[in-house]
Amino acid sequence: MEETTNTAGGSGIKYLISHAPHAWKGESVSRIMWLVIAALLFPTAAGIYYFGFNAIGVIIVSVLFAVGTEWVCKHMRGKPFIMDGSAVVTGLLLALIMPPTIPLWMVAVGAIFSIGIAKEVFGGLGYNVFNPALAGRAFMMVCFAQPLTTWVAPTFFGADAVTTATPLNENFIIPPEKAAFYWDLFIGNIGGSIGETSFLLCLLGGIVLLAFKIIDWHIPVAFFGAVMIVAFLFGQDPVVHLLSGGLALGAFFMATDYATSPLTMRGRLLFGAGCGILTVLIRQLGGMPEGVCFSILLMNSLTPLIDRHLQPKPFGSVKKA
Repeated sequence: MEETTNTAGGSGIKYLISHAPHAWKGESVSRIMWLVIAALLFPTAAGIYYFGFNAIGVIIVSVLFAVGTEWVCKHMRGKPFIMDGSAVVTGLLLALIMPPTIPLWMVAVGAIFSIGIAKEVFGGLGYNVFNPALAGRAFMMVCFAQPLTTWVAPTFFGADAVTTATPLNENFIIPPEKAAFYWDLFIGNIGGSIGETSFLLCLLGGIVLLAFKIIDWHIPVAFFGAVMIVAFLFGQDPVVHLLSGGLALGAFFMATDYATSPLTMRGRLLFGAGCGILTVLIRQLGGMPEGVCFSILLMNSLTPLIDRHLQPKPFGSVKKA
C-alpha cells in the first residue's frame, strides 16, 4: 500500500494506492480476531472445566508470553505494536493444544517461538508460511517430547492428576459399551490436550465462525470427510478418529487460517482433504498417535503450489491455440 500526493494545480489531493481486492465489506483484522477469540471460548471453557487450575495456568502464561513477544518483536523491527488480537489468538490456540500438566516455562518457550520465529521473522500477520501455534507445538515436540505426550484424565478443580492414555494411543482399550464411549469423546470427558477433548464445544465454536462468515465450510468438511474415509479404509473406527485428538479444533480454527490456506474453493477442498489423509496416515503409520498438527503444517507448505495451479479462470479469457 502506498500513499501519493497530487500537487498539480496546487490541489494537494492525496491518493491511496493499494493492490486488489478493493472491495471492503466492513470487516477489520481486529474484529475478525476478536470473533475468533470469542469462538475459542467454547473449547477453552471445556478445558478449564475438565482440567481445572492446571488449564488456567497454561492459558494465562501462553497468552501473556505471546502478546509480550509480539510487543518486543515489533519494537525491535521498528514497527508499531497494534493490539489487534492476533497474538492472543496464537497464544490461546497454543495453550489449547498443550497437555494440562506441562511445565509453564515450556509453555512460555513455545509461545515465544510461535510469535518470534513462526510469525514475526516472516514479516508479521499475514506473511507467515505456517500456522504459528502449530509451528510452536511442532518445535516443542522436538524439544520436549515426553511432557507433550504425557496425558492425564480429566481432573476438574482440586482433583489430583492421573496419567492416562488417549483414545489414539496403541495401548488404549476401547470400552465394550461404544455408545457411552462415543458420548465421552463427544463431550470431552477423556484424557488429552486442554482444548481438544470436547468435540461438542469445538463444533459450537466452529459454528460461530461459520455463522459470522469468518470461515467457510470447505476445509472443515473436506478434513472430516477424508479422515473418516481413510480411517475406514484402514479398518479403523471412523467415529473414534473423527471425535478423538485435535481434529475439530484443528479443522475449524487452524486449518482455516487465512494466511496459510488456499484462496480458491477448489484449493480449500483439496487442502482440507490433504489434511485429513495425512492425519490418518500419521496416526496409523507414524511414530506418534496424533497427526493433526503435522498434517496441517505439511499442507501449509503446499498452499502456494495449490494456489498457483488452481487459480480461477479470468472472466472473458480465451485459451491460447
